[in-house]
Amino acid sequence: VWIWSLTGTLDFRSGGILEGVVSPGIASFLLVLVVFGIGKAAVLPIHLWLPAAMVAPTPVSALLHAVAVVKAGVFTVLKVAIYIFGIDFLATLPATQWLMYVAAATILLAGLVALRQDNLKLMLAWSTISQLSYIVMCAFLVTPTGIVAGSMHIVMHAFAKITLFFCAGAILVTMRKTRISEMNGIGRQMPWTMTAFAIAAISMIGIPPTAGFISKWYILLATIESQQLIALGVIIASTLLNTAYFMPIVYAAFFRKQTVGPAQTADEPGAEAPLLVLLAIAVTATGTVALFFFPDTVLELAMQTAGAGK
Repeated sequence: VWIWSLTGTLDFRSGGILEGVVSPGIASFLLVLVVFGIGKAAVLPIHLWLPAAMVAPTPVSALLHAVAVVKAGVFTVLKVAIYIFGIDFLATLPATQWLMYVAAATILLAGLVALRQDNLKLMLAWSTISQLSYIVMCAFLVTPTGIVAGSMHIVMHAFAKITLFFCAGAILVTMRKTRISEMNGIGRQMPWTMTAFAIAAISMIGIPPTAGFISKWYILLATIESQQLIALGVIIASTLLNTAYFMPIVYAAFFRKQTVGPAQTADEPGAEAPLLVLLAIAVTATGTVALFFFPDTVLELAMQTAGAGK
């Protein structure tokens, strides 16, 4: 309502609608209201709903944490940055820099909390909070490359994270296991599920040949282009945190002896997930790899989006 009263429009426009209309001080206040008002972006401290939502059934969690609600939040942050403020105007606002620091803090703090979790879905939820703030931080690097990087990470993260949640659900329904400490040896019992989990995990870290490498590469380029060394350090530190909480799961699943746990629902010990579940996991895991080799469509759309912010 405030923006409409100042500009007389609610339309999204290339280059934004606020430059030349409001002072940098008022624009900064509006930016803060918008960013923290978009609660689904899960920027600290407006984030606690997201870990709490992991109690939902796994298909719902996958939709919530990977491709729908949270992505709508960060997509809106990007869209407001580009079409309401404009990245050139954003670069002049006092609030832009410290909001970038808030996003950077969210990346690191959520990653540290994820590292301490034993519940698999809760760990994935905190990982989602961290990864969402990659996109928010990219918006406030206020460069075209940052917009490209954030736009691409929406897609790349979606494929990897939905794969991880599907795998968590498959483990739950097949092996009745929810805790990371119970995953020892599970890769020999559920090789297809855990191979998909490993693919998605290395994408979250940013290792080729997976989609996460492409978006993280552009994020690193954006931090260098904007000369934000703090942001560069945060991405490197977060990548190490990603490695620290994902790779021990993969290692334990394939290289440690089986943990004796609750009774399984499958007909016999070590049975894989149902065929239709495996099919869904295979589709998203394949997409995670395919986007590494064929990122052009996503990259083209991201570049068009970045151009609209000028």
